[in-house]
Amino acid sequence: MKAIVSVFAKDTKGIIAYITALLAEKEVNVLDISQTLLQEYFAMIMLVDLTDCPLPFVELSRFLSEKGKERGLDVHIQRQDIFDAMHKV
Repeated sequence: MKAIVSVFAKDTKGIIAYITALLAEKEVNVLDISQTLLQEYFAMIMLVDLTDCPLPFVELSRFLSEKGKERGLDVHIQRQDIFDAMHKV
């Protein structure tokens, strides 16, 4: 299964490294990544593969959200099929 991970925060050093380390810890593979700065704000969207992740999706979502809050990051994950369905025109 694939999913979309989004991260928003005030820009600080190491955000990408922190999030990708969390994902690697849970055996989540990053397939594509896009990030940008909007003045002092950081925004990142990643397409990830959850095939090897041992956690249920709900637990992975909770883990990323809680770990993000520890660093002042707003982190969300959404299944790709739901994301695609929500954004079809």
